[in-house]
Amino acid sequence: MPNMSLKKNEMPTQDPNVRNKNFSEVALGYTEEQAVDEANRCLNCKNKPCVSGCPVSIDIPAFIAKIREKDFEGAYDTIAKSSSLPAVCGRVCPQETQCESKCVRGIKGEPVAIGRLERFVADYHNKNCTEAPKAPEKNGHKCAVIGAGPSGLTCAGDLAKMGYDVTVFEALHLAGGVLVYGIPEFRLPKAIVAHEVENLKALGVKIETNVVIGKTIEVDELFEEGYEAIFIGSGAGLPRFMNIPGENLKGVYSANEFLTRVNLMKAYKDGSDTPIKKNTNVAVVGGGNVAMDAARCAKRLGAENVYIVYRRGLEEMPARKEEVEHAMEEGIIFKTLNNPVEILGDEHKFVTGMKCIEMELGEPDASGRRRPVEKPDSEFTIDVDCVVMSIGTSPNPLIRNTTKGLETNKHGCFIADENGQTSREGVFAGGDAVTGAATVILAMGAGKTAAKAMDEYISGCR
Repeated sequence: MPNMSLKKNEMPTQDPNVRNKNFSEVALGYTEEQAVDEANRCLNCKNKPCVSGCPVSIDIPAFIAKIREKDFEGAYDTIAKSSSLPAVCGRVCPQETQCESKCVRGIKGEPVAIGRLERFVADYHNKNCTEAPKAPEKNGHKCAVIGAGPSGLTCAGDLAKMGYDVTVFEALHLAGGVLVYGIPEFRLPKAIVAHEVENLKALGVKIETNVVIGKTIEVDELFEEGYEAIFIGSGAGLPRFMNIPGENLKGVYSANEFLTRVNLMKAYKDGSDTPIKKNTNVAVVGGGNVAMDAARCAKRLGAENVYIVYRRGLEEMPARKEEVEHAMEEGIIFKTLNNPVEILGDEHKFVTGMKCIEMELGEPDASGRRRPVEKPDSEFTIDVDCVVMSIGTSPNPLIRNTTKGLETNKHGCFIADENGQTSREGVFAGGDAVTGAATVILAMGAGKTAAKAMDEYISGCR
């Protein structure tokens, strides 16, 4: 029976005052009953507007129809035709600005909870299916993928399904990229990422970790070893700073370092080899999803007060609405329309505070958002003993500096066409390495597009 409720089924979650002290997953997932009830809200539109909002073009009405029929494995098979990482996407994709923003049900109420349903289907499959994917027959051609993040893993998975012999080269000791070093356990359990990686390995994808392209081996040498096309999905891991006084004090982190210590190196566990000093008052500078992750991690590490310091207002904050709401529920203090001007320290060079200035919104800038302008004589100081800078990242220049004929823009991002082809023949790129820091699903879409283009390139060279 159709469900004409104007509201989505609520996502069960841990209590905020419990979850802000642990790293277990916040959202608990739909039950079968909730999933079927939510699937019945879908109108199964003939023109499928939601699909146009999905960067990897999942047949959304088809998989939701399978849920209505309680054919959960059939729903998973439908998703898996387009997505290599469904359990990941169901958790971290900004569906509210993508597929769900196109949903007809959203005109007079809330859209169908497409992301929550995708997560349900992927979790059901991972819990109940013990068969690994079968590797297809090899076609005799080799491709290399640089970076085992969302774009690289997606590209590798699609190429493997086409029969290519694919090797992924990852600089860190664990595959997953931002999925393992950036996104916290309470948003994306690492066991889920590991399971998705094992599925790719079952398809025949080989993953070599601790390989730094540009140091361990260079792009030109990969061609010499017989790889016919190469995809660069190395991400944007070089942090930016504000260049204000005090950024070199002890207790100042980039968000990348802070989150890598917490997520990849498990600094929150007793006896970790990569500890983080337990701080009392933490300021996180920035307003994106990464800033929310850092702030929520700091709270879980035992900080009494955690501040989000952001130079624009709450409405201009680029983080997902859900992440902002979860942070507020967990006790994060939002100091919007404020900007740091100096980080203060003691004689031992430890952070003791942060001097800020109040801001107000002026005329729109090039991004269309109103430009923040300093208020005269409005400086004040926050007492903090830790500052995390989360104001953006750019690609590491190592690959660019060691590869001939590979052009980048002024931000250090690789220049690539709509198919991922770079200025170097046979070299493709996508994800954050091309766009700068963006979303997991956009990186996956770029990897998928590049895999198709690489296949066409190699076919044309045969």
